[in-house]
Amino acid sequence: MTDLGTTAPAVSRRVYGLVLFALSMGGFAIGIGEFASMGLMPDIARGLSISETQVGHLISAYALGVVVGAPILAIFGARLRRRTLLLLLMVFYALGNAASAFAPNYHAALVFRFIAGLPHGAYFGVAALVAASMSAPNRRAAAVSRVLMGLSVAMLVGNPLATWLGQVASWRYAFGLVGMVALLTVVLVFLFLKPDPDEPRQNPLRELRAFNQAQVWYALAIGSIGFAGMFCVFSYLAPTLINVTHLSESWVPMAMAAFGVGGMIGNVVGGWLFDKLQFRAVVVMLVWSIVVLMLFPMAAHSLWTILPAVVAVGTMVGLSPALQTRLMDVASGAQTLAAASNHAAFNVANALGPWLGGLAIGAGMGWTVTGYVGAATALVGLGIYFLAQRSEGLARAEACA
Repeated sequence: MTDLGTTAPAVSRRVYGLVLFALSMGGFAIGIGEFASMGLMPDIARGLSISETQVGHLISAYALGVVVGAPILAIFGARLRRRTLLLLLMVFYALGNAASAFAPNYHAALVFRFIAGLPHGAYFGVAALVAASMSAPNRRAAAVSRVLMGLSVAMLVGNPLATWLGQVASWRYAFGLVGMVALLTVVLVFLFLKPDPDEPRQNPLRELRAFNQAQVWYALAIGSIGFAGMFCVFSYLAPTLINVTHLSESWVPMAMAAFGVGGMIGNVVGGWLFDKLQFRAVVVMLVWSIVVLMLFPMAAHSLWTILPAVVAVGTMVGLSPALQTRLMDVASGAQTLAAASNHAAFNVANALGPWLGGLAIGAGMGWTVTGYVGAATALVGLGIYFLAQRSEGLARAEACA
């Protein structure tokens, strides 16, 4: 694959904007599909006659689907045109969420949530490559953050809407909504993203060989562990609001919206920071994450403090565009696989965070222990960052010797 960001193709601002809008609509669908289970945890538990911890297993099943599907679909789709691959992935996502809406029991829901997660990472990876390839070199991270803005808007608008819809009607309607938005994305991508006859075809075996680089694995490890804290807190936010802050379930959509506000702020700031600081932006985000997560347990006891705390937790989303762009920079020759694997890494975090939080809660440490567990994972992510910096410095010194 040719390197991204050397020269941006000559497209009008209107076409550029429409393509990014279409791609971000897919992010909007995925954002609702990924996070709806968290806001509707009590409703799904009642609907399927399972515990809230078992709903956490459904969240982890989706995350596992992303982890498995991202590299596999990126490899098998490497020879396809990016436009074709994006369309197929969104159709797949619509079907997986439609199946989730009709799940008759816990075990079927586990299978359907796993299936729904399979196209998630590959879609974002290919969408990020398309956005970066259309952008100037110093605006690539900003373009990637605009694609990921769909996730943030989903947190701000889509998830509160899905949570409200699930509460007043049924949690099944939330997944039906995801399927409809995914199909709308298919239409928009088909209309706005025109086929590129000059797009180079990729070699899956070459991508696999190029993928095996130390800095790629360091970046993926930071995402897998350092980002787990956000998911640890967010996954158990609804029961925390009900059992610790002593709010009614009607406040859960408001908390989802607060998280979305933080996600939008973090998404913009994360892309901007990486364009300014490059890889050093990651250390800024990780230190911020540790501070926010350590303060969350204290903030959880009052309405007036938990909502700002939830906004602050949402800003941790800023790690995503920063690490996404970092991977595209260090994975020369394997950018499709690396870009897709970034979302696999974040969904390792999505599985790891709820699992660790569930262990601590199950051990009787209370709902707010998720903040301390999350801070510990962010601290580990910070340690991996410094290992990556040290490794890169040593490699540079050997190259100059």
